[in-house]
Amino acid sequence: MTAALFTTNGAALLEDLLQRGVSAGASLVEVFAERTDHLGLLAEQDNITSVNPSFACGAGIRVFRGERDGFVSTNDLSRDGLTRALDQALAMLGLEIGTRDSAAGFQGLRALINHAATKEDWLQRCPSMAAAGDRLKQGTAHLERLGQHLQVRRGSYSRDWQEVLVAASDGTFARDIRLHQSTGLSVLAADGDYRASIGRRYGSTDRPEDLVNWNSETSATEVCESAGKMLRAEYVEAGQMPVVLANRFGGVIFHEACGHLLETTQIERGTTPFADSVGSLIAHPAVTAVDEGLSDGAFGTLSMDDEGMAPERTVLIENGILQRFISDRAGELRTGHRRTGSGRRQSHAFAAASRMRNTYIDAGPHKPEDLIASVDHGLYCKAMGGGSVGPTGQFNFAVEEGYLIENGQLGQPVKGATLIGDAKEVMPRISMCADDLDLAAGFCGSVSGSIFVTVGQPHIKVDSITVGGR
Repeated sequence: MTAALFTTNGAALLEDLLQRGVSAGASLVEVFAERTDHLGLLAEQDNITSVNPSFACGAGIRVFRGERDGFVSTNDLSRDGLTRALDQALAMLGLEIGTRDSAAGFQGLRALINHAATKEDWLQRCPSMAAAGDRLKQGTAHLERLGQHLQVRRGSYSRDWQEVLVAASDGTFARDIRLHQSTGLSVLAADGDYRASIGRRYGSTDRPEDLVNWNSETSATEVCESAGKMLRAEYVEAGQMPVVLANRFGGVIFHEACGHLLETTQIERGTTPFADSVGSLIAHPAVTAVDEGLSDGAFGTLSMDDEGMAPERTVLIENGILQRFISDRAGELRTGHRRTGSGRRQSHAFAAASRMRNTYIDAGPHKPEDLIASVDHGLYCKAMGGGSVGPTGQFNFAVEEGYLIENGQLGQPVKGATLIGDAKEVMPRISMCADDLDLAAGFCGSVSGSIFVTVGQPHIKVDSITVGGR
């Protein structure tokens, strides 16, 4: 029955479930089914020290009654198991089988939209466990050859294959296969009292040969050069100053501090200061920000979201003016903001919610060196580390690799810097955007679990921000 559910042979079972739910008085019933195949590997020094394969299958059933919804997940994909989960979701909303007869509202499923048709061999084309381990050990060997004072060398690889099927009583019927792979290298360098911990992660979607094509020497060079520069760096002095943020993973600040506030889940919770700001200036006119699921190979790219809707390019902010919110099915129902193909979830155990995909500040007209030249005394953040964000956009993020800017020139490396601010205050201070937009793979945790996303930006200049240090 598990395999049959993921083919057109499962349509009859799905239609029976959907009709059962609508007949009980549900305004909409949705079934999300999945099968997954995960592999994780860790290399430490010159050995593979952890191998983590896992497999899963299951379904999540969501029932709407007006603006309210009930959700139940199950690993039992038999007819009885799915029916039991549906009846539990109906009971959450006070609905019972046999008490109503509104089956005429369900007209059957439309023809299957099969995004997976050209992806059936992706899992077989991925490297074997042994081949993936060899590639990681090549990476840690490059770290040993290229680095100095390295106490710890690590490499990690993760492969996530997922087959999904979405069916809903509005006729939605779609299937897809997704493939995400990520590879990372990290080091701990130590020399006496000096320490530097540096890591980089690279990821892609829908590219089975990505690990085979990975240039591990280039990645190791980047990590070792950063560790070498930061090992003996002095601590930065705290203060309010202009900051230039590098492209790629520098976009994590926009993602965390502002992007989440533009999801309709935040409107529902009453935690976004931008709820009534569509059409208003919320950022500097230099800022245009986009969320989309279309960039080739990017971590947040989708053929369809987890509600069966095709992705689109959503301009969130244009020339500083808020244009749109990121919205899913429930967000559209409860807030009135049109769906954007952004209903996403970690697995069948979560109901979909409005979530980011590939989210970035768009390119501007300047060269990166123009931004640095415009600063008399400030900080250049080449690589960002971890951080935390409050519910309404307050943030602090560590700078993994930073340099002073003096008289428009890059100066000595510094460590210990933390960027501290509030999205509503910082967005109007992003006064310059360079022309070197680049993206980086990441993971995002929120109400519907941890999902694959892309962050990004060109080099940007923030006119003034609080820099924590010593």
